[in-house]
Amino acid sequence: MRKFAAGRLKSALTRYYHKQTPLSSSQSRFLSSTPVLDSATPMADSSSHSSSPVTLQTINPKVLRCEYAVRGEIVNIAQRLQQELLDKPGTLPFDEILYCNIGNPQSLGQQPITFFREVLALCDHPSILDKSETQGLFSADSIERAWKILDQIPGRATGAYSHSQGIKGLRDTIAAGIEARDGCPADPNDIFLTDGASPAVHMMMQLLITSEKDGILCPIPQYPLYSASIALHGGTLVPYYLEEASGWGLEISELKKQLEDAKSKGINVRALVVINPGNPTGQVLAEGNQRDIVEFCKQEGLVLLADEVYQENVYVPDKKFHSFKKVSRSMGYGEADISLVSFQSVSKGYYGECGKRGGYMEVTGFSAEIREQIYKVASVNLCSNISGQILASLVMSPPKVGDESYESYRDERDGILSSLARRAKTLEDALNSLDGITCNKAEGAMYLFPRINLPHKAIEAAKAANTAADAFYCRQLLNATGIVVVPGSGFGQVPGTWHFRCTILPQEDKIPAVVSRLTDFHKKFMDEYRD
Repeated sequence: MRKFAAGRLKSALTRYYHKQTPLSSSQSRFLSSTPVLDSATPMADSSSHSSSPVTLQTINPKVLRCEYAVRGEIVNIAQRLQQELLDKPGTLPFDEILYCNIGNPQSLGQQPITFFREVLALCDHPSILDKSETQGLFSADSIERAWKILDQIPGRATGAYSHSQGIKGLRDTIAAGIEARDGCPADPNDIFLTDGASPAVHMMMQLLITSEKDGILCPIPQYPLYSASIALHGGTLVPYYLEEASGWGLEISELKKQLEDAKSKGINVRALVVINPGNPTGQVLAEGNQRDIVEFCKQEGLVLLADEVYQENVYVPDKKFHSFKKVSRSMGYGEADISLVSFQSVSKGYYGECGKRGGYMEVTGFSAEIREQIYKVASVNLCSNISGQILASLVMSPPKVGDESYESYRDERDGILSSLARRAKTLEDALNSLDGITCNKAEGAMYLFPRINLPHKAIEAAKAANTAADAFYCRQLLNATGIVVVPGSGFGQVPGTWHFRCTILPQEDKIPAVVSRLTDFHKKFMDEYRD
């Protein structure tokens, strides 16, 4: 999916800046909060393995520079502790590990949507469709949908390769779903089905980045997929800072400032990444702000990479999700005006089908020649998995009023989303009640990103331990409570500030335990390190 390294983000951000010219104040501010990994320095004594043809000095340096915080050091410690709980019960101060580090809903008890799973089961085992018992076990509309999907698959074989863009009939369904959502046309030929959204992001980075002189504007804090992908493909991450004081606002003046600064360093900025709703920050952009972003990309000739995988996860009544495609078309901009890539996934929303690895990107505003190159890259991977393709079509075309499954589908969907909203509010309130912690409102997505005002004594203790201060806090939290969160330094943050990302995904009956354990730990931590 989408390794904690307290601040190895430097390599992804400014390889070129560092080599060629002095850093601007904003970039040096960002980098100063984190220690730097020098990839030329041996990371381990490899003398005993000198005969090996593969060492840290001989592998691709871009791999060394790539880091992915949500599956890093803290999670590795958690997994060791989990094994210890199994091997030596009662030896730790907690009886379970509470994984609040990653957006993986079903691993924490969320149930899949019944209709989706019925259709998947029938598609994977079509011989039962003709059996009389099936009518009593499956809803009529799931049977009908399975037949329709199987008729679109050559040979009705879900174990066979498909077209490299995905099964045409499923892309037709997704395009119709996009049209229904946005109120403007969608072309199935613009849709590339992928194994979740992450491969689609990698595909676009591979397309856009030719060298370290190519830059991608990314929000800070950002989902580490972007810094990792940019590092792997040899580009430069150009950071723009979200404004924490205004609810993680995205200011056009900040975009302009960072764009001009990058240009002055010889960086050719190719694209702007916007994550809406935000990860890790949970904000939902206002439509007016989105219009300004579209206008900025059009005027500057930037590709707009719109990460919209949390489009179903909006929890506040005064905000609503609007796709960037809808916004750009409402401004009168079409294919000739702006290049836009929108990402969607079956892993988030109310469905949470992370392990099924389904998703897509809708690619608009690119020439036929470029589209051929995107297709060529997609074809190298043959195709995405068929179960994920089917799920992507179901997500964009769920049961409708009048269908047999509609009421149960609606109840399952609304139950999950309303519970997520309650969990978000409970955790937000609990965090804001703690000394030295402030947390913006959870408007959407699946995360909170609270700021921790750590005492100087704690920061010095972290330095002595050769780790970032927020990582020091998160590690102690884990060892004391079993709660797994991700240090803010893995996402990027304004230097001198410290945060952690916490998901809202533990089941509702587990939230009181999260709040209680976190509250008790935080009070003890602050008392121990109070200046």
